[in-house]
Order: sequence, then structure tokens, then C-alpha cells
Amino acid sequence: MLRTINFMGVRNVAFGVTVLLTVLALFSWFHKGLNYGLDFTGGTLIELTYEKPADVTLVRSELVKAGYHEAIVQSFGATTDLLVRMPGEDPQLGHQVAEALQKVGGDNPASVKRVEFVGPQVGEELRDQGGLGMLMALVGIMIYLAFRFQWKFGVGAIVSLIHDVIVTVGILAYFQVTFDLTVLAAVLAIIGYSLNDTIVVFDRVRENFRVLRKASLIENINVSTTQTLLRTMATSISTLLAIAALMIFGGDNLWGFSLALFIGVLAGTYSSIYIANVVLIWLNLNSEDLIPPAATGKEVDDRP
Repeated sequence: MLRTINFMGVRNVAFGVTVLLTVLALFSWFHKGLNYGLDFTGGTLIELTYEKPADVTLVRSELVKAGYHEAIVQSFGATTDLLVRMPGEDPQLGHQVAEALQKVGGDNPASVKRVEFVGPQVGEELRDQGGLGMLMALVGIMIYLAFRFQWKFGVGAIVSLIHDVIVTVGILAYFQVTFDLTVLAAVLAIIGYSLNDTIVVFDRVRENFRVLRKASLIENINVSTTQTLLRTMATSISTLLAIAALMIFGGDNLWGFSLALFIGVLAGTYSSIYIANVVLIWLNLNSEDLIPPAATGKEVDDRP
């Protein structure tokens, strides 16, 4: 039998770590701000293909010489394909950059596969809709948990999820990782992953209220978390290994996406133990909270 681990014995220390991480993340978020990509700020995207493998460093230096100092050059799929991103509101900017690269191509000329322009108004609309989508996801989760379990479980899950999002976005802001639609998708995926981890623990806590009738809430949480620990570790480690492979082999286009997921999985595993459960203790969850309300109506006796 697995020995019960006293997770909640260090909950005050964990609370201090949680507050410190959250404050630092919020400071980084508001002080440095997010490094929004072209999806949100507007700009031009150019996809180029070369006859031979392209040298990203050389292409970047050629763009700087041509006066395009803010250009971002990334490998895209095959070694012969490059993606150039540039801020700016001129719809013709993409064609100008493409022409400049074609002139300096030498023995490895570039051909343009596509040029896309995203206006700043479209980028602002995407940013607003992304934030609204995240907010609606959190509200929907709380409503679901309130009906599926009990409202105290819903509060614990939402506090845990908010912590995960703040820490993830704060670290991205500190390192000025480009925040585009792929990173936003990663943040939304983090919400789903962390919620799944939290629900597993919550479900065991609820079951153990029936099994461990004389145990206190803290004892219940320690037992429940210990019982689900192997499952949590197996899921988290396997997920982190897959994300690490994306970070190493996915290239520049998937770097921000995979980094956000990596941070979020770590934060989600931590918060499902030391934030969601601690909120249940603060709200003084007890077995009576899980008893369905009795019917209040009185039966009418129609017998004569």
C-alpha cells in the first residue's frame, strides 16, 4: 500500500511560493508587456522558397542591408522554405521585400509563394476575441464544476486556472516571446490540461468523503492526492516529453507554442495540488456540502 504523503503539511510554504510567482508574473506582464506578433499588431507575411537550402542568417543580414531592420526570418517546413514577418501598415511592403531578396539571391534565387497582409484593425479584433474566448472558457468551466461537483470545487478550479495562465503569460512577457495565435492556442490548451488534472483529484476527494468518514478534510486531500499521484506524474511526464520534442525539432514557428505548453503543464501540475486543494481548505469543504438538498414540498394526502 502506498504511504500517504503529507502534501498539505507544507501548504503555507506553497502559498508563499504561489504568491511570489504570481506577483512576479503580473509585474513582468504589466511592466514589460506582451510581445504581440503580427497576428495581433498587423503587418506583412512573406513565404519564400529557394532552389537550395536557405541560410537564415544571410537572408536576415540582407534584409538589414536593404533597410528592413525589424524583419523576422524563420525556417518554414523544408530547408528551402523561409517565412519573413514584418510590422508595417503598407500593403505593398511584402512585394517590396520580396523584390529586394530576389535581387540579392545570387546562385540561390528566391521565389515568392505567398504574401499576406494583416491590418492593425484585424489584429486588434483577433486580440480582443482571443481574450474574450479565454474569459468565456473560464466562466464555462466554473459553471460546469458547480453542477458536476459543488460550487466550492468550481472556485478552487478557477483560482488554479487563473494562476496557471498568469504565470505562463508572465514568463512569456519576461522573455519577450512572440505572442501570436499559436501561443494563444497553447494558453487555451493549458486551461484544458490543468482542468483535467484538477478534476481527477477533486473526484477522488469526493469519493473519499464516503470512504474516509472519520478523516478530516486535510487527511482526505492528502490521501486523495497520494492515490492520484502516479497517474498525475505519468501524464505530466509523458506530456512534457512530447512538448520537449516539439521545442527541439519543431523549429522557430512552434517554439512559442511549445514553450507556453511546457510552462503551463508544470504550472498546472503544481496548481492542481497546492492551489485547488488549498482553496477547498479555505472554503471549509465538508461532507454536508456534497449531500443533495432534500425536497421541501409537502405531500398532499387526497384520501377521504
